[in-house]
Amino acid sequence: MDCYCGTGSIALHLARQGAQVMGIETVPEAIEDAKLNAELNQVTQADFRVGKVETELPPILEEGPVDVAVLDPPRKGCEPEVLDALINARIPRLVYVSCNPSSLARDLAILVSCGYELRLVQPVDMFPQTSHVECVVLMSRSG
Repeated sequence: MDCYCGTGSIALHLARQGAQVMGIETVPEAIEDAKLNAELNQVTQADFRVGKVETELPPILEEGPVDVAVLDPPRKGCEPEVLDALINARIPRLVYVSCNPSSLARDLAILVSCGYELRLVQPVDMFPQTSHVECVVLMSRSG
């Protein structure tokens, strides 16, 4: 599952590794580009849907188990409905990509309080000599 997938770069990378991937994004033009990127790269095991993650994710998770969810939300972080859906689905692994340490800390605190453990936090300085830093976090379910 690739939540907030944009043009599908993460989803397509996962699909090329053999995963069946579903991407969700609110921007219709980004989903059109994701589908075009999949076609150009001959990736057939990626599906993309237009819609709000908080609306689209819960019914998708009811369709069957998901092994990994990738979250790359906007600066405001994940909506509570998204976190609730992930927690209720008991997805074994989460990868959270964030450009805002404040919303990342808030969302991670919720996930940790509901049974996830931090496994790895990797800051990425994509904008040297500025205060902006991306973080990639790997989490897994405890117990």
